[in-house]
Amino acid sequence: MTYRELTRKLRRLGCAFDRQAGGSHEIWINPANNQETTVPRHGNRDLATGTVHGIRRDLGIGRQEFDQA
Repeated sequence: MTYRELTRKLRRLGCAFDRQAGGSHEIWINPANNQETTVPRHGNRDLATGTVHGIRRDLGIGRQEFDQA
C-alpha cells in the first residue's frame, strides 16, 4: 500500500492530516477518539505491512473496518 492509498483510506474513515512532522513524515489524527500517529511520506514506494498495521492500531481503527474503507 502506498502513501496515497493509505491517506485515501484514512480520510474515508474520518481521519485528518494534523501537521507536518520531521523530514518526510506527517502527523494524522482520528477525531473520533483523539488518537494520533505518524505517517511516512515516501512517494510511490509501498509502505511495509507492519507500518500500516501500526498506523491503524495507533489510530484505533479495527482491521475489518480498515479493509472495508
